[in-house]
Amino acid sequence: MKKTGEILFYIALSIELAILIIDKSSFVNPIEGRLFQITFLFFLSKVFLTRYTGREKLTIVAFAILGVISYTFTGRNEIIRIVIFIAACKNLNMKDVLKYVFWVTLCGCACLIILSLTGVLGTIKMTDIFRADVIETRYCFGLGHPNALHCMFFMLTLLWLYLWGEDIKIWKSLIIIAMNCGLFLLTKSKTGAAMTIFAVVITLIGRYKKIKEKSLIYGLTVMELAGCVGLAWVAAACSRILPYHDNLRMLDRLLSDRIINLYYGSATHEGILTTWRWFGVPENKYYFDMGWVRLFYWYGIIPAFLYICVLVVLIRQLKIQKDYMGVVMLACIFLYMLVEAHTVSVYIARDYTLFLLGKYWCDMLPGNNRAESFWWEFPWLVNREKTSN
Repeated sequence: MKKTGEILFYIALSIELAILIIDKSSFVNPIEGRLFQITFLFFLSKVFLTRYTGREKLTIVAFAILGVISYTFTGRNEIIRIVIFIAACKNLNMKDVLKYVFWVTLCGCACLIILSLTGVLGTIKMTDIFRADVIETRYCFGLGHPNALHCMFFMLTLLWLYLWGEDIKIWKSLIIIAMNCGLFLLTKSKTGAAMTIFAVVITLIGRYKKIKEKSLIYGLTVMELAGCVGLAWVAAACSRILPYHDNLRMLDRLLSDRIINLYYGSATHEGILTTWRWFGVPENKYYFDMGWVRLFYWYGIIPAFLYICVLVVLIRQLKIQKDYMGVVMLACIFLYMLVEAHTVSVYIARDYTLFLLGKYWCDMLPGNNRAESFWWEFPWLVNREKTSN
């Protein structure tokens, strides 16, 4: 059963990655929703073929109920899909899973670049007004938008650092920074370029073992999380009055008007604080760039708050496991979500925090050392059999 479950998991993950790559292209996927249903069933099958403790089963059921409630209020099925995906990660080598994600995503992006260069699919460059009323030409190489190209470079760099960069050599980090600067000349994506440099720098800090073992690093990550969430609330609350404060307006211009567009970007001011609901509503489906704001706007205050609490517990577990590179990944994604919503989407394979949760969720449960059983087995019977043995 274990082998069958792993095969089903990798089939589902492969489909999710294919959906992700197709979304980055100019091709419109007419069966995306149906494919999500298929991957959900495969992940669910993996869950039914996996043994869990009673505490783990209760946790899965509790969060699945949250997913059902969210679907009832919003019509969105992402939470229930995410819960089943994380549950399905049990007993898998998540580093191997993430290596698979890295190589498939890298090959997929490379294929899109080649297809654009050969004129088969997608455009090589875009000429448009990107900021400050200046017409510019920027390159996207088949990934739809220059920011999307640099975003994928940043995310793949972040994943590479997590998998192989713990003891990164200086010369390797310089190569990454040089590639990043070269790509910036083509995309002019300040956010992607800055976040890539940030990821490399805090990875290099981890080369000093005394620093990365200190509790301060993990505490700062929690503070960063709280700060990002707080700034999202402030942005959603103050978007309307931004034009009347010159200093804040100058700051927002550096963010390409992301904050002011929460209020002035749509006729109904989608994304501002008054559009947030406790569990979200079907009408909240507008797209904007600020990831933390989108999290509360799409899914509601209560699900978003619970997710943030889970992230705090995850950081605590990373401290226990001394997984510094896991903290690097979270710190980068938290900051990136302030200005970009890449990870807040319908695509599971975009959000690497979900893979970290899949790796550690069983260890995050207190007192989780009981007997394991399949869903159709009675726990008391399993305990009696273990006692008799």
